[in-house]
Amino acid sequence: MATRKKPIDPAASPKIALEGRIVTMDRRFRVFARGRVYTQDGTIVAVQDAAAAPPAGFENVAVTDTGGTLYPGLIDLHNHLPYNVLPLWQVPKKFGNRGQWGSHADYRAKVTAPMQTLGATEELLASICRYVEAKALIGGTTTSQGITLANAAGIRRYFRGVVRNVEATDEDELPAVSTRVPNVAAKDLQAFFTRLKKEKTCYLLHLSEGKDKTARKAFSALQLAADQWAITPSLCGIHAAALEPEDFGVLAANGGSMVWSPFSNLLLYGGTADVAAAKAAGVPIALGCDWAPSGSRNLLGELKVAHLWSESAPQALFSPRELVAQVTCDAAGLLDWNPLLGSIEAGKRADLVVAEGNAADPYLQLIRAKESELALVMINGVARFGAEPLMRALGPAGEKLTVGGARRMLYLAHPNADPLVDGLTLAAARDALTRALRGLPALARRAERPRPISPIALANRAGNTWHLALDEIMDTGVDLRANLPGTTPGGRTLRAAMMRPAFGNGVPRLSATVKPLDIDLLTVVDDAGYLDAVDAQPNLPALVKQGLRTLWA
Repeated sequence: MATRKKPIDPAASPKIALEGRIVTMDRRFRVFARGRVYTQDGTIVAVQDAAAAPPAGFENVAVTDTGGTLYPGLIDLHNHLPYNVLPLWQVPKKFGNRGQWGSHADYRAKVTAPMQTLGATEELLASICRYVEAKALIGGTTTSQGITLANAAGIRRYFRGVVRNVEATDEDELPAVSTRVPNVAAKDLQAFFTRLKKEKTCYLLHLSEGKDKTARKAFSALQLAADQWAITPSLCGIHAAALEPEDFGVLAANGGSMVWSPFSNLLLYGGTADVAAAKAAGVPIALGCDWAPSGSRNLLGELKVAHLWSESAPQALFSPRELVAQVTCDAAGLLDWNPLLGSIEAGKRADLVVAEGNAADPYLQLIRAKESELALVMINGVARFGAEPLMRALGPAGEKLTVGGARRMLYLAHPNADPLVDGLTLAAARDALTRALRGLPALARRAERPRPISPIALANRAGNTWHLALDEIMDTGVDLRANLPGTTPGGRTLRAAMMRPAFGNGVPRLSATVKPLDIDLLTVVDDAGYLDAVDAQPNLPALVKQGLRTLWA
């Protein structure tokens, strides 16, 4: 049977020739000191030295000098995107596992209640989707976990934007990953294992979030017998922070992999996964931001934290090249997308990021890059974000904005764009969310007193009105965690430990909980108070605080 090809972005993708230093991230890790990438119809046609003759059909195509270094598009394998409108949470103390901070009163006031309030305000849905996707794009992300939407009829779908969504690709060539654990599997280990064995693609699952014994039980609960584990090559454990060296040996022996989110782990637990043991065991590793309330604003930030943590060891845990691989070729490998993504090679999708300049170490250059130094972000051969001159040279005319004082342009037009965001600019979305977050108490009072609606109108809304499916704080019937019985003291699952209703049963009403908040800004370079907020975090090691000041300076 012929493979059906439905590219994510069928927008016109003309012949393009980009010049600059090229960091291919291919199997030989070739770097062209001065090279050219030729693309057409969303595909890379050729990658070669700038002095070489152009490929057939490109003889008369004008070459665009990027003035920088080209990398594959960045892949973020763990991000709860809707929450990225919220500012960094000042963690009040050191926690041992996810169930502890998930039910903490301050977390409820700063994260849970605000998000429930925003989620209950229907007119904000489009603004949230527009803002958080643009925020990821401006930070170089071309592929990410997506935004889940649901309606009153119980139908679920993913927001369709310009950034690739790993859970809903609409392409046979890029198999969609699983990130949802059915209830039956969440309650029974054998059912979970049976489900896992049926998976043909990557299965992203939160695993052992925390550093204490309770968190580790989430991994040990996967043991079926003395020599049998509910782990297959499909399983990719998000966080895996509590695993011991022998656990990583088990994970590797059964073909499992992991997503590392060091900044989130350090903020909440004062420690992170033993990635040295994971690497030694041969566990494939990718990086993920987690979310803005307790994680990095984008992958540029997460790369910096991973680099600082790596360099703090007596011997560096990862080279700069290995870290860049964790957001490009290695991440694509975990998804089984490496035939088409993760490196700059002929025949692959034209997902590219250009960082200004030509530093001595090309891999360290990306780790040190700031959002204002990204000159171009391209997805499927279409320039989506970048410096105005480059964007105009490549065709798209989009929305103007300033990043760190640099003039930039954002192009979000898409022939198959989600109707939710049709005609909505980033500026309008940002303004709406800024007002909403500052007026949270009033929005919460409105959410608590829903206006009466007729049965006919209610029936119509059930299928036509979408809302955020906030699995982190509301029981939507599916989850990203196995939460098998016995994984917490007394048999309570981590999910039950953190899940709380909107209000009632002793839980304060939303309007009595929320306070005005500032929106989390699009970039670090435009946030004068960001590094001070990082310095105030009690669990974050000094080496990370000091290092981030240097790297973001």
